[in-house]
Amino acid sequence: MQKKEQLYEGKAKKVFATECPELLIVQYKDDATAFNGLKKGTISGKGVINNQMSNRLMAMLECSGVPTHYVQELNDRETLVKKVSIVPLEVIVRNIAAGSFAKHYGVEEGVVFDQPTIEFSYKNDALGDPLLNTSHALALKLASEEEIEIIKVYAFRVNELLKAFWKSCGVTLVDFKLEFGRLADGTIVLADEISPDTSRLWDSETGEKLDKDRFRRDLGGVEEAYAEIMHRLEAHL
Repeated sequence: MQKKEQLYEGKAKKVFATECPELLIVQYKDDATAFNGLKKGTISGKGVINNQMSNRLMAMLECSGVPTHYVQELNDRETLVKKVSIVPLEVIVRNIAAGSFAKHYGVEEGVVFDQPTIEFSYKNDALGDPLLNTSHALALKLASEEEIEIIKVYAFRVNELLKAFWKSCGVTLVDFKLEFGRLADGTIVLADEISPDTSRLWDSETGEKLDKDRFRRDLGGVEEAYAEIMHRLEAHL
């Protein structure tokens, strides 16, 4: 499958057309951003790790009944995916208080929830990706009620599967962000990526952060953390 014209460039990826109108090529970059683009930098090798990790996890989820946009890994940085229309909702599933949840609600980071929480943000950089509820999403016509329910079911299923997988790797899945898209026939599928960019992953014994928080918080050892989490994934998947 050959790359044609570039259709889009985001903070972490480029998207290209192919000779098939229903298929696209996603190319992962080493660029890193945080705080809605206010902090920028580079994490060497991140694009390779995020591409390969996302593909392996997507394939695992697909085998467990969660439909995804994943088709085929083309090389270290590029993957063939189904063309989707992204639902403009960022879906965040949380198992433990951290990040913006801890900050906004005054909860100490590390508090384990009795059950997972789910929240939606309006995927709109100009507005700062504000939090919204189902009523807001319906009022803004971002998705139908049926689509939102499907997304919730898939999001919690993904959480169950990823939590169990990462536990086997000695890693605690703290929280993660998902995006979903519509295929040409309207079918909802998991899209975007699953990586240390979009997940909080802590070592189960030490609590060491093995994700993008090392970049956000200037903790150092960012490349090493990404390499470590990829090593653990490769050892178990």
